[in-house]
Amino acid sequence: MTDRAVDAVVVGAGHNGLIAAAYLARAGLGVIVCERREVVGGAAVTEEIAPGFRVSTASYSLSLLRPDIFAELDLGRRGVVVMPKDPQMFVPLPDGRAFFVWRDSARTRDELNAVNDGDGDAYLRWSAFWDDAVPALRPLVDHPDPPPLRDVRRSLPDDVWRLGVAGSAASTVESFFTAPEVQGAFASQGIIGTWASVRDDGTAWVLAYHALGGELCGATGTWAYVRGGMGSITRALADAARDAGAEICVGAPVEEILVDAGRVAGVRLDSGEVIRSAVVASNAHPTTTFTRLVAASVLDRDILDRTAAWSTPGCVLKVNLALRELPDFVARPGDGPQHHGTIEISPSIDYLHEAYEDAVAGRPSARPFMEVFIQSSVDRTLVDGDGHVLSAFTQYVPPDASGWPAMRKRATTNVIETLARYAPNVPDAIVACDALGPPELEERFGLVGGNIFHGEITPQQSFGDRFDYRTPVPGLYLCGSGARPGGGVMGAAGRNAAKVVLSDRRP
Repeated sequence: MTDRAVDAVVVGAGHNGLIAAAYLARAGLGVIVCERREVVGGAAVTEEIAPGFRVSTASYSLSLLRPDIFAELDLGRRGVVVMPKDPQMFVPLPDGRAFFVWRDSARTRDELNAVNDGDGDAYLRWSAFWDDAVPALRPLVDHPDPPPLRDVRRSLPDDVWRLGVAGSAASTVESFFTAPEVQGAFASQGIIGTWASVRDDGTAWVLAYHALGGELCGATGTWAYVRGGMGSITRALADAARDAGAEICVGAPVEEILVDAGRVAGVRLDSGEVIRSAVVASNAHPTTTFTRLVAASVLDRDILDRTAAWSTPGCVLKVNLALRELPDFVARPGDGPQHHGTIEISPSIDYLHEAYEDAVAGRPSARPFMEVFIQSSVDRTLVDGDGHVLSAFTQYVPPDASGWPAMRKRATTNVIETLARYAPNVPDAIVACDALGPPELEERFGLVGGNIFHGEITPQQSFGDRFDYRTPVPGLYLCGSGARPGGGVMGAAGRNAAKVVLSDRRP
């Protein structure tokens, strides 16, 4: 097969890889993106789980995407419609009560004061804290060269450091709210995708990380659906890259990143084709890049040791359901706003901690933490005819569990049974079920260990202590979620990596 040559090869057509390709191509480089699957998007895809039922299979909600990327790549014109959730949360409780968290702060204050007098006023203080903290923290995720953790401590006000980085999500939430059911609803954001208890130090940063977006929705920390599911974003990003001149090859897994005389020389595909290039930007997990795609003989001991020490456990079970009808909640019967936002099953901090302790003991959580989304209640493009799709992001399953097929079945049953306690009609309404735990997330999306962030986003693996875009091999760059600033559909890693590549090409 005849070799060909380009200016840059991007490994992987996830959202960061597509963003990197678009920016490199817009700067005039000849770019090829090589994607192992037959579809672009990485973990941000919309897929059919039963005839006529489409769902955001893995990544499921939007907030963190950088607004400059949205504007510069003209994603609105390319059909991306952002639909802010309102309510942001519906929180059903085991005793049949429930409350909402609305985009309107005054309305939320009234909801929470009805649960526990004073917690509504605490919500206003909570919102004010994040309105002050986010502008101090957000530059650390936008900048391509953020300081290491030790210097982050020196640059932040004491309360932002303690409540937004170093402490536990539990202690942060308990500093504001009193009622266990209100504490549970807000503390859950500190464990998303993270193998840790809500009581562990550093989970405050996971909580803060999920508050860093919202610019596209008009308010700090606001989350949204994307019309047509998350695949709509990556299809638009692929269009932007192609329009700039990039070529995207699907069904083209990279077998090896080639190094010649100490420098990147291109890639060899599984088909045997060689694409020569002086620049390779890897959107793959750092472990995949440094232990499978690049020969160990060309890497120094420091990067091999760092890769071996990189913490990337998976603890998530994503359960996607096709349903004949909407869940009918005991706390709010019938159709209504309870189906429109995030349905948060997280009734207390103790509940979250006990779910973690189950997994530490080697079994799936008997009563899992759950974020449930019924996007079809506000976006009928996802279902042909009647019916709905439900997506449940749940924790915990044990990382590296033995006997996974049986454990996956048990964990899925626990999720459905837990959901049925709040909406008893769900089990009989199921048309199809697709459950993805760590092994499936790794196999389908290349998420090593099943970690949704390409490595834990604890403080020790964030800021300047996350992988740099530049690697020890000249010409080889990281542009995926394992690089700064981290995971989520944010795009900063892809954008920043492209800027670093272009900077290095200048005389």
